[in-house]
Amino acid sequence: MRVLRITIFLACASLGVSYWFRPVGLTLVPLAAQQQKLTRSGVDSMMQELSNWGRWGKEDQTGAVRLITPAVRKAAAALVKDGVAVSLSRRLDMQKAIDNESPFALTPMRDGDFAMDEYKIAYHGFAHTHMDSLAHMSVGGKSYNGFPPPAAGKSIDRLAIENYKEGIFTRGVLIDLPRLKGVPYLEPGTAIYPADLDAWEKMSGIRVGAGDAVLIRTGRWARRADKGPWAAQEKMAGLHASSARWLKQRDVAVFASEGPGDVLPSGIDGVPWPLHQLLLIAMGVPMLDNCDFEELLRAATARNRWTFLFSVAPLRAESATGGPVNPIATF
Repeated sequence: MRVLRITIFLACASLGVSYWFRPVGLTLVPLAAQQQKLTRSGVDSMMQELSNWGRWGKEDQTGAVRLITPAVRKAAAALVKDGVAVSLSRRLDMQKAIDNESPFALTPMRDGDFAMDEYKIAYHGFAHTHMDSLAHMSVGGKSYNGFPPPAAGKSIDRLAIENYKEGIFTRGVLIDLPRLKGVPYLEPGTAIYPADLDAWEKMSGIRVGAGDAVLIRTGRWARRADKGPWAAQEKMAGLHASSARWLKQRDVAVFASEGPGDVLPSGIDGVPWPLHQLLLIAMGVPMLDNCDFEELLRAATARNRWTFLFSVAPLRAESATGGPVNPIATF
């Protein structure tokens, strides 16, 4: 006699909670409760496990972008079928809000026949689309590849955004978590686990590969349009630190998200930014924060295509820890 074991997945969209339903005892077990709980020592171990230090030489300053080989670029170019380009940047926000403490400021000027202006932007934060260089973070006195951070008040001399002066040109893969879970957007504080990323690959039929740019949609801007701004610096949907291992297994070259990437709060005592730490410092993966994927979602849905040519060219600044950017997806 064969015994059949059945597990049913129920998505309770109205509650924003997912459960595994097991017939034994008729118990509902929250999916998040089944995920491995990480501690500070666990993150420290992952820093060693996922490290790319020395992989491309002890003087390497570009990190995982080296996975974008000429062959990867040629394959990415072949993804362009329609010639339709989509901006992945949020319009620079000039209104101060609870999630935009440093609005974009523009001062118009006139010089004879020429209309001119100057502007000021504090791009790091939670409002403006920007790219973090590998110099953006250090832990224990070390940044990516073991380089020391600059002294307080001094400019960086390694790992600056200028290292990407040739631009980034590769396959982009959109991972739409709200679509996966059947909701318009994830609620702030929702953690994304490796099982979620596996489920998206299965649903979409696309496997993330070496040299890819992975774009994580949480629906942040759709929620903001629906319910207004909130203290994004305190609570944000994003990847749980355990997902960094999944990204390393796929050899991802670039990571982009609609917020800082990290789920906030992180849920790990003493480690407020574990994903930033693991990607920027250990793996050498540059990050794009506060992208806007709503227009991209419409373009991808209309074509039922979740891959495209991804390109971004940051400013050539020799001592900058990042810069505002306007990444492009081309179908």
